[in-house]
Amino acid sequence: MRLLSRALRAAHGCRAAALSARSYRAAPAAGSAAAGPCQPQPRRSLSGRPCLDGLFATDALSRLLEARASGEAGPALAARIQRLRDKEQELRDTRQLAGQDESEDLRKLAESEIISCEEEIAELKHQIVLLLIPSEETDNSDLVMEVTAGVGGQEAMLFTSEIFDMYQRYAAYKKWKFEILEYFPSEIGGLRHAVASIAGIEAYKYMKFEGGVHRVQRVPKTEKQGRIHTSTMTVAILPQPSEMKLKINPKDLRIETKRASGAGGQHVNTTDSAVRIVHIPTGVASECQQERSQIRNKEKAMQMLCAKLYNIKLEEETKKRNSVRKIQIGTKGRSEKIRTYNFPQDRITDHRISRSVHHVESFMLGEEMLDEMIQTLREHADYESLMEIISENEK
Repeated sequence: MRLLSRALRAAHGCRAAALSARSYRAAPAAGSAAAGPCQPQPRRSLSGRPCLDGLFATDALSRLLEARASGEAGPALAARIQRLRDKEQELRDTRQLAGQDESEDLRKLAESEIISCEEEIAELKHQIVLLLIPSEETDNSDLVMEVTAGVGGQEAMLFTSEIFDMYQRYAAYKKWKFEILEYFPSEIGGLRHAVASIAGIEAYKYMKFEGGVHRVQRVPKTEKQGRIHTSTMTVAILPQPSEMKLKINPKDLRIETKRASGAGGQHVNTTDSAVRIVHIPTGVASECQQERSQIRNKEKAMQMLCAKLYNIKLEEETKKRNSVRKIQIGTKGRSEKIRTYNFPQDRITDHRISRSVHHVESFMLGEEMLDEMIQTLREHADYESLMEIISENEK
């Protein structure tokens, strides 16, 4: 705004000065950090993303912002609210000044300023929403992912293998650590069941929306008459607890060893390397025969058991908190159909937000397209949480 005003003043005296101001405006656009503490970061535009403009115009949100500005997030929230108001005023002034000048150079300069203001305003609104919504206890946790073939026989197992590989590539894309804990392949290269641990920055915060039933519609490799089949597989995402969050009494565990079964080399059926651990009070069990070492199998089985017990604990707490409502974004439960992969139509549809994208093969690379979908789900979940907070504040 200051640059545009300077250019407008210069236009009344000297055209060269106006052009100089335009050049000066272009310089920091390349990425200067000196523009202020709330400089917006580039954000990809997502279709289906909830619009915050209408929400920020409501009196209900204004009352919530006033109430929260004096709370724990007060200073950071108040700073962004003031910055938002300043940028909105700057945007109005820029539009008004742009309409008063007939110079094409200055009109282009004004358009650039308007775009910059709108981008920063959108980012500020997003930051304010994040400050209003409390983070979940598990958001910074690592996780255990469990995939299981569902309806569809061998085709379901092939699809399960593809989904498992997609998430392994996604972990690499996000620079997370991916470790296979259990892996039971099928006869023709599919996957009956597998478990993996994923560790990294905000791993559970991203992956928690992937839990549920994934459905595929396509002509299977085993289909000779060209008919389209529908098959399913299930993904379970379990946050990995720290020792502080979950304590297990060793006396409550029954540890069994047995000889590993299936393909795997000389150690199979020759040593008691497979380990099964049962939590006696709940009956929850986990087992592992992935490693040659009984000690490593015991560690991995214990890791899976802890994740299962922690998930049970979290589900009980969630039921107490959400006994009256059900979030539209989904329960993240393993019984909920969340997404359909339609190969003949080259389309992926997420049923929770009614959003479809095309290019199935690109999506299943587990890179940018999957990341965009998960980001959209996060934004819709944030929007729903904010609506609930506003509703509670109005009572």
